[in-house]
Amino acid sequence: MSEDKHRQEQAADTLTQKLGVLTRREVEARILAPVIDALADRFGREEVIAVVRDAVVKIAQNQGHELAQAMGGTGAAEFRESLQFWAKDDALRIDVLEQSEEKLHFNVRRCRYAEMYRTLGIPELGEIFSCNRDFALVQGFNAEADLERTQTIMQGAAHCDFRYRFPKKDPVGSKP
Repeated sequence: MSEDKHRQEQAADTLTQKLGVLTRREVEARILAPVIDALADRFGREEVIAVVRDAVVKIAQNQGHELAQAMGGTGAAEFRESLQFWAKDDALRIDVLEQSEEKLHFNVRRCRYAEMYRTLGIPELGEIFSCNRDFALVQGFNAEADLERTQTIMQGAAHCDFRYRFPKKDPVGSKP
């Protein structure tokens, strides 16, 4: 393993807890958008976007794993509690529709992430930088969990529909 890669794996990422996700995404977008434009001029936008999309997915999977460790579990209750980081600074307005051991269903009726990306003039990158992460994040958080989402505010819908499923855990020592 290279020294840089080892250093990255050892440094705990606590920016989200300190800044909140909305501020973090704005800082990332303000740096990455011009870098993406410069790379696109040299290598083609489609190829650069594909590489960025893949990188963001990998980052989200790792962040999901770290989040599960920080939250002390991988269930619906722990995931629900983690939403505080995404909602910080009134970044999201969420209506919880159903919550149980196995389900967390909610709609986002206001998304300041979408508003921020539109204000920055990069709504297409907002989908990659934020919405693209949702499925990968929950898979990193709990490999058995599923997310179904059919629409997002970022894509122009009136609300985002998040439907998470967390498989019921078998009691310790149970046999099939």
